[in-house]
Amino acid sequence: MLLRALIEELDYVALQGEPDVANVTSIAFDSREVAESGLFVAITGFTVDGHHYISKAAENGAAAILVEREVELSGLPSSIVVVKVTDTRQALALASARFYDNPSEKLSLIGITGTNGKTSTTYFVKSILEEARATVGVIGTIGAMIGYTPLATKSTTPTTPESLHLQHMFSDMAHAGVDTCVMEVSSHALSLQRAAASRFRIGVFTNLTPDHLELHRTMEEYYEAKAMLFDLTSDYNVVNIDDEYGRRLSDKVRHHKAQLLTYGVVPDIPSAGFDETALPDVYATNIQYEADHTTYVAHTPVGRVDIRVNLPGLIYVYNSLAAVAAAYCQGIGLGQIAAGIRAVQRIKGRLEVAYQDDDIKVVIDFAHTEDSLEKALTTLRPFTDGRLILVFGVYAAPGKDGSGKREAMGKVAAQYADFCVVTSDNPKNQDPDAIIAEVSEAVASAGGEYRGIVDRREAIEYAIAMSRKGDVILIAGKGHETTQVIGKTEIPFNEAEIVGEIMSSRA
Repeated sequence: MLLRALIEELDYVALQGEPDVANVTSIAFDSREVAESGLFVAITGFTVDGHHYISKAAENGAAAILVEREVELSGLPSSIVVVKVTDTRQALALASARFYDNPSEKLSLIGITGTNGKTSTTYFVKSILEEARATVGVIGTIGAMIGYTPLATKSTTPTTPESLHLQHMFSDMAHAGVDTCVMEVSSHALSLQRAAASRFRIGVFTNLTPDHLELHRTMEEYYEAKAMLFDLTSDYNVVNIDDEYGRRLSDKVRHHKAQLLTYGVVPDIPSAGFDETALPDVYATNIQYEADHTTYVAHTPVGRVDIRVNLPGLIYVYNSLAAVAAAYCQGIGLGQIAAGIRAVQRIKGRLEVAYQDDDIKVVIDFAHTEDSLEKALTTLRPFTDGRLILVFGVYAAPGKDGSGKREAMGKVAAQYADFCVVTSDNPKNQDPDAIIAEVSEAVASAGGEYRGIVDRREAIEYAIAMSRKGDVILIAGKGHETTQVIGKTEIPFNEAEIVGEIMSSRA
């Protein structure tokens, strides 16, 4: 494909050669992956600047290079076309979409964003769609798949892939006959233009609580990043208006082309001043909590339906309700919606029971923010006869924001758990002893009991060893993850398997 066709939607300046000359057969943003007659897009990253590697891309056979600033051309072969654009991240997204023939336009694309709840909402929507006999693709934190078959397309990011890989995934799904793709859309992805060329039919907003402030710096920037998704939608914007930022978002998008559909929970006994005219479009009433499931009545513009969610707690009422609203936007019947939600027996790493007997229960959850940790602990508390023991660590970028997160999570742990085992999460290049000391200080200052153990497996072993009849152990922070990153080394670390091994050895 001619370079000009790939970048025709962008303002650009040819620094060397003519875009009509370069015939591009592949695209890469890593110079090591440039193939003969490929296009290299020089991305300015957080630690690596692709502009420093254009000579390497040329050596590997690049036919064209996209840059976003002036570069030295004297060392490059004159046959290589060099084009300057305003934003190479945006250029990568648009060029990738054109290269793969705009595949998101061939799918019904549903994007789900928010601090917490993206993964479980995605799986509820997937199950409902499958109940309605759709062929469904999923892209998100737990992986990318068609049905239950993992997608082999390369991805280098944990939640929303880079735009090149994302468009490739869409293309593979379209060729495989996928009707609908349900994907998690992270704030990083939106800020870094990964989803810029994607055509979303429906956007879903779950909630917004403090997280990723090492990138966004303030909650306002974080909110604005999330809100970008709802400028990319064509049909519906589904928004949780029980959330403070959701109410702001609903006001912001009310007059967009995409129709606004709100959702929330309505108390059984409304407080004074309750305004029935302000009910959400989709809402839950009559919520009943059990240790292993939750039931409620979902009200929609086309009627009401009884819902059973095989996960406990209010957070899964909200997440399944978001799926009800998204499915309503797809025109799916209430019976199929209820059956689809009920069919979800478990979601890996989301209040997942790793072990249970007559004495103790061990639960694994991805909770890695103060809000999600509080929700996990308060969900388990009513069904805990003994002590609620928490094993957790905190990964946060160094500096003010990192310290703030460590302190906040330590205080939440002290408030809602009976005993805390403070350990490592993914310390990466930070000092795990220093992190644990800071978190432990926060736990102690809030009056909590704790013990610090750097080795995460030893911490889990300690929590199980100290448990007694009636106790519930929550292992928080990693959830579905199967590795741990210490320094620059990634080691196998599957908590469900580790718990099984520990319990087997005790038996």
